[in-house]
Amino acid sequence: MDAYVANNFKESDFIKELETAENEYYLLEYENKTAGYSKIIFNKTCKDVVAKNITYMSRLYLLEEFYGLGLGKKLFDFNVALCKENNQTGIWLNVWVENKKAIQFYEKVGFKIIGKTNFQISATHSNPNHIMYLQF
Repeated sequence: MDAYVANNFKESDFIKELETAENEYYLLEYENKTAGYSKIIFNKTCKDVVAKNITYMSRLYLLEEFYGLGLGKKLFDFNVALCKENNQTGIWLNVWVENKKAIQFYEKVGFKIIGKTNFQISATHSNPNHIMYLQF
């Protein structure tokens, strides 16, 4: 995992992502601190969803020090509202099968597990992920 982070989260990679027009990033602030962020891509198809006009939620991260304050739900709700304003019919994501806390959160807000994929960590290792989908 350390090698993956070192290879994929360099400042230059992040700047390139920010400059890519289809990527939408949103920061969540709490008491003048950045608590988390999200990344969504409108109209991004998923192999396991037949619906059109769906959004891929690539990231929804909250720093651990802000857990338990309802901020993850607020950031999620903000993203759902944006999707609806942009005529999206649903939202999908990938989540590591061992991330029980995230899976529980997504199921609580209405997501269903609809498929599987592998997240390539290195040339020799991948992590199994659920594909989850929420139809509006």
